[in-house]
Amino acid sequence: MTEFKGVTIIKKANIYFNGTVTSRSVVFPDGSRKTLGIMLPGDYEFNTDCKEIMEIIAGELDVSLTGDEGWKTFKDGDSFEVPAQSKFGLRVRKVTDYCCSYLP
Repeated sequence: MTEFKGVTIIKKANIYFNGTVTSRSVVFPDGSRKTLGIMLPGDYEFNTDCKEIMEIIAGELDVSLTGDEGWKTFKDGDSFEVPAQSKFGLRVRKVTDYCCSYLP
């Protein structure tokens, strides 16, 4: 899906790690939510409340998921799933454009 129609966009940015990771929230009519963002090169760690699907629109990063061994590389068009109530590490190699879907 290259565009979202009939949504609400929250103007206030989500800013992490002194501005090296930013996103905007998109809310759908059914109440579901996604964020669209940019990550600059660097190492990051995030915690999740709910299950997430991270779609890499453009860029390149390595991901370490709780319970997995080692790091896996993701690039343009790839996606990965993050379990609820977990932690994941990111090593962003190139500026990365992403879409994160939050699942119930």
